[in-house]
Amino acid sequence: MIIVLGGGPAGRIAAIRLASAGKDTTLVESAGIGGQCLHSGCMPVCALNDAARFIRQARSFQHLGITRSSPDIDFLTLQREMREIQQKIAGILDKETRDAGVNIIYGRHGRLDGRQVYLGDEPVESEAVIAAMGSRPNIPKIEGVDLTGVFTPHTLPALRYLPRRLAIIGGGVMGAEFAYIFSAFGCDVTLISRSIFLKSVDKHLRALAIRELEGVEILENTPVLSLEGCSQVSGVRVNGDGKEATIPSDAVLVAAGLVPRSEAIEGVKKGSIGEVIVDDHMRTSVPGIYAAGDITGPPYLTPVARHQGTVAADNILGIDRAMDYRFIPQSISLSHELAFCTTGTDGAASMAIPGPAGPGTFWDVPAGNTGLAKVMVEPESGRISGICAAGPGGGLIAGYLAFLMKEGYTAHDFGEFLEVHPSTDGVYGLLKYASEMLKKRDAE
Repeated sequence: MIIVLGGGPAGRIAAIRLASAGKDTTLVESAGIGGQCLHSGCMPVCALNDAARFIRQARSFQHLGITRSSPDIDFLTLQREMREIQQKIAGILDKETRDAGVNIIYGRHGRLDGRQVYLGDEPVESEAVIAAMGSRPNIPKIEGVDLTGVFTPHTLPALRYLPRRLAIIGGGVMGAEFAYIFSAFGCDVTLISRSIFLKSVDKHLRALAIRELEGVEILENTPVLSLEGCSQVSGVRVNGDGKEATIPSDAVLVAAGLVPRSEAIEGVKKGSIGEVIVDDHMRTSVPGIYAAGDITGPPYLTPVARHQGTVAADNILGIDRAMDYRFIPQSISLSHELAFCTTGTDGAASMAIPGPAGPGTFWDVPAGNTGLAKVMVEPESGRISGICAAGPGGGLIAGYLAFLMKEGYTAHDFGEFLEVHPSTDGVYGLLKYASEMLKKRDAE
């Protein structure tokens, strides 16, 4: 029997792969199938962001005089309806997994001690094990972080009201997405970043993100000293520009990233943040023990976790397969999808333009906020080394372009590309233009 610990994207896909190949496979999930992605990550952000975009679009129409009013949010109803849909998705995932032949055990905590796997305190024999327990919110060691009114993305369902003043701790993608959502819902949002806001994101996308977060106060290079309050949080004490100040807050959302959930794993090599160390075949330091998904550390992305689960399963099945981390598309969900995939190639030429008007951006033209398109091309070969696509379809564009980049496509290969029109994709046009410029340079 093969044991898979964790029913999130990595573990579930691995279990289905193994069972479909005829292996006796048991999936152990202590909470709900679908993992963090379904219950406190990707899907809740999608749900909340859909509502936020709807409200902002309605306000825009009212501002233009097209409609006479804009809606208010019923936060409790939003939460209730969101939970019902999450439960429906969980039911679909459960059926799909069982139909593939996977035995699912709910409500049990799996743990590892070297080669031995336990369900609770009961040792279980196994042919191989895949550890896929996922990750949990990173909680900085800040005085007052345990006060009432302090939330994480995992505990956000317990927020039963929209705070008038919300402080968000964290200057990464997670913090940016929640800042956009709660600002659209009418909260006075302050985002506190210990360093530069979205410091690892392309400068053009970062500038666009700041523009789309208009109305959010963004404090950069501002360490949090403590959270203030008796039993209920009332403020965040920070140190900005060498001066201490307290930001009044009715609630605080800690969105400071993730850390691997590896506390139940012993006897295998782990890294400085608790991540299980694996090779490119997802093998741990213990023979027969594999790990996949967030438990192996960054980048904490669902598609990467799924692929890692597939790689782990294939190697258990005797299929030699390795992970390739060179071309990973990512996205930030604000009023647009701010998507990107870059390899960091030195010497690449780049060009950027505003996104074209089309479905989902036509009414953004008056505000001059149709997103953007950016490409990075190696001058000698024309190989695509990076793209940014900010717009309604940014995520799809980045996903497909990342695959083409991996396959070695160049800007010149887009000479015969025919697009669907109307479209908000400006990347293909930039690649065609880059090809023409390179050809013209070579002809001179």
